[in-house]
Amino acid sequence: MTSLIDPDVPEGHRAGFACFVGRPNTGKSTLTNALVGAKIAITSAKPQTTRHTIRGIVHRPDHQLVLVDTPGLHRPRTLLGARLNDLVVSTLSEVDVIGFCLPANEKIGPGDRYIAEQLQQVARRTPVVALVTKTDLVDRERVAQALMAVGELGEFADIVPVSAQDDFQVDTVDSVLAGHLPPSPRLYPDGELTDEPESVMVAELVREALLEGVRDELPHSLAVQVEEMGPREGRDEDHPLWDVHVNIYVERPSQKAIVIGKRGARLKEIGTRARQGIQALLGTPIYLDLHVKVAKDWQRDPKQLGRLGFDFS
Repeated sequence: MTSLIDPDVPEGHRAGFACFVGRPNTGKSTLTNALVGAKIAITSAKPQTTRHTIRGIVHRPDHQLVLVDTPGLHRPRTLLGARLNDLVVSTLSEVDVIGFCLPANEKIGPGDRYIAEQLQQVARRTPVVALVTKTDLVDRERVAQALMAVGELGEFADIVPVSAQDDFQVDTVDSVLAGHLPPSPRLYPDGELTDEPESVMVAELVREALLEGVRDELPHSLAVQVEEMGPREGRDEDHPLWDVHVNIYVERPSQKAIVIGKRGARLKEIGTRARQGIQALLGTPIYLDLHVKVAKDWQRDPKQLGRLGFDFS
C-alpha cells in the first residue's frame, strides 16, 4: 500500500491496516476521528455520509495503526450504492484487522446479521473485533445487553464497548486493534495523519456542511468537487489568503433550489459552516466560492460517477 520508511524503530514495533465496517451511521467515522485525534472523516447523523476510504493514521511509540474508514454496507438501490459496497468488500481483503461497529442504542437487525455472516467468512484469515459503539447513549444495563447480543451474533477475536463521544475506551480499541497487527516498522512518516489530498478533504468538509444544511431533504443526491484551490497571488506572507472554488452537484433543478435556499440564504449558511473547517484544515484564511450545478441522475450514470470521483475500478 505504501513503501516502508524509517526502519529505525523500537524492537517489537507493529504497524498495519485496520478497517471499520458496519451498517450506515454506526459511528465508524466518529471513532476514526477519536483515534487519530483530528478530524479526518466527516460525520453526520445521516446514513451514507462516507463515500471515500479515508485513511487516518494513529501514531503510538510501539505501533502505527492505519485506519481505513469505509462507507457503510447496505442494500444498494443505485449504481453508486453498488460501487460503494464493492469498495467495502475489496478493502476487507487488504487489511490486517477488521472492526465491526454495532451501536449500543439500537437492536441488532437484519443488516447487522448480513454483515456478520460476510465477516465470518473473512474471519478465517483476518481477525474481526466487534465494537459496541455509542455506549454514551444508553445506561449500563443496555450496554451489557448489547454486549451479550453481539456475543451471540458470531465468533469474534474481541468484543469492546466504546464511546468516541465521551472518549470511553478509545485507547482500549486502539490497543486491541494494534495487538492484531504484524511486526513492522512505520508505514507513514511520524506526524502524518492522513494520505488524502487536501482537495478531497476540502470537498468532504463542504459535503458535511451540506448534509447538515439541507437536513433530510436530499442527502443522497449531493456530490461535491473542488474545481480549483490555491494561494491568492499578490498577498504577502503576513496576510495569506487561499481561493477555494467548489462545485456542488444535484440531480434535479428543484434540488438546486433547495440547496441555494430563499435568496441564497441556505447556501450562505452552508458556506459559513464549511469555511470554518476548511480554514482549520489549511491553516489560513480562505475565500470560498460555491456553485450549485445540476448533473441529471448522476448516481445512475457511470460516466458522471467517474467524473465526480466515484470511479472505483
